[in-house]
Amino acid sequence: MKLLLTGHRGYVGAHLVDLLEAAGHEVVGLDAYWYEGGHLGRPPAEPAVTIRADIRDPEPALPAVDAVVHLAALSNDPLGSFDPELTLRINRDAAVQLAHRARAAGIPRFVFASSCSVYGVSPDLLDEDSPFRPLTPYARAKAEAESGILALATDEFSPVALRPGTAFGHSPRLRGDLVVNNLVAHALFDGEVLLKSDGLPWRPIVHVEDIARAFAAAAEAPADAVCGQAFNVGATTMNFQVRTLADRIAAAIPGSRIRFAPDAGPDHRSYRVDCSRLAAVLPHSRPRWTLEAGIEALVDAYRQAPLDRDQAFGPAFFRLQRIQALIDAGQMSRSLSWQTQPTEAA
Repeated sequence: MKLLLTGHRGYVGAHLVDLLEAAGHEVVGLDAYWYEGGHLGRPPAEPAVTIRADIRDPEPALPAVDAVVHLAALSNDPLGSFDPELTLRINRDAAVQLAHRARAAGIPRFVFASSCSVYGVSPDLLDEDSPFRPLTPYARAKAEAESGILALATDEFSPVALRPGTAFGHSPRLRGDLVVNNLVAHALFDGEVLLKSDGLPWRPIVHVEDIARAFAAAAEAPADAVCGQAFNVGATTMNFQVRTLADRIAAAIPGSRIRFAPDAGPDHRSYRVDCSRLAAVLPHSRPRWTLEAGIEALVDAYRQAPLDRDQAFGPAFFRLQRIQALIDAGQMSRSLSWQTQPTEAA
């Protein structure tokens, strides 16, 4: 297959390029190049063909491909709350418009990166038919984009939405603003697993490589198996309270201890998800990583990298910090458009 992968230079995209090319597919990457320099370990893979573009732009025309895998977005709640209306324009409007363009171009498959954050809060174990209760601009944008994209399904156009749980683990393009990754970094550099909430909320945890594997499977699957469908991405056994995550990390990193931040308080986002549909329909995408194995690999990656604490907690690995630094430097506008051409950081 030939696929267009948006956000190929992101946290998940770095793994997905490797997986797709290893399977013999041709990848065309499209990215706005916002997060240059944020790699840990080996340099990330780059497809032979890349397009440097913003998904809000109507140009360039979409290449002739068999599928679009759409990862590009403002990627978490803090960044999504930077400008809620801008988040809707990027994560909802631009995503739905891209799906419309793909259908008009005769591209048969569109795989959309939604999120389990659409569930918001619930005491129940949630499946794909559970109601949306988005609590943040990021979650609202994902929920509304998913609904708009899946509604485009026809006999010739097969959109599918994947709802990953909270990602964790090492990627060539690391994110430090994810709960497990952040707690691991604090344990390594400070000797403290620093909890910024009361630790009671539930989260479904899924390794970044397992997320990439699910996207590859959704792009390759027969249309009648996935058309118009949504899938929770992860394993039902991987639902944890944040305090349990902290306990596991402290146990894995000798000498670290758990500490609550002075302003730690309730986090209203709390949900557990059932991932049995993914296992039944796309069995080859079943997660392979355990929490403990992912923590161990992440610890190894941090220890092998020549990082000091300022680098580990700096803009290279934290999305909102990176965007704010670009704005402060005059390289990016507050509407998140480039003012100067980006270059790869050292």
